[in-house]
Formats: sequence, structure tokens, C-alpha cells
Amino acid sequence: MLYNRFMPSIPVTAAPFFQEYTFPSLEVEKHAALVIERILAYGDRIEVRWLFETYGVDRVRAWVEQEGARLLSRRRYQLWAVMFEIPVPGRIAERRQAWPY
Repeated sequence: MLYNRFMPSIPVTAAPFFQEYTFPSLEVEKHAALVIERILAYGDRIEVRWLFETYGVDRVRAWVEQEGARLLSRRRYQLWAVMFEIPVPGRIAERRQAWPY
């Protein structure tokens, strides 16, 4: 694929979030779910701002609703659920415990 100068690239500051991948080969659109997950989990203001500018609030919110509880830590998921006003069922907090008794 030829480099498209109009396609935004993933911020270089986010490279440590993708240590098991070849960072330059990650594509913004092709690997969108992975990029959204890692930046919501580990990103700071700069990366999160880039995330919303690139994918839009609605797409990120939809990802949090569909995949967030499964892929983000409980603490991060609850943060983003509050930010997006997504109701968090009580079961999610209990489900992640190693020993629920």
C-alpha cells in the first residue's frame, strides 16, 4: 500500500502501547479496534485527543459499549463508561474478580 499523506498516522508517543507489533506497519483504519483499545487503556491527553479527532466520538463510544468491558481494565472501562454516560451493570465489577465468593 502506498503511503497516503492525507491519512493521519498513529502518534509516535503511542509506540510503547504496541510493543508486540511492528509499530510502523500499523494502519489507522485497518487496525482501528486495536488502536482504540490501547489508547483508551494507556494514552494521555495528546493521544486521546488524536483518537477522537481521527475516529470521532461516536465510533469510540460504540467501541467502549461493545468491547470495552471485555478488553479494558475494570478501572479504565468504568472511567470511559462514565465519560460516555454508558450504564455499567453491577455484574461487570463482580465478573472480573478471581474468586467471587
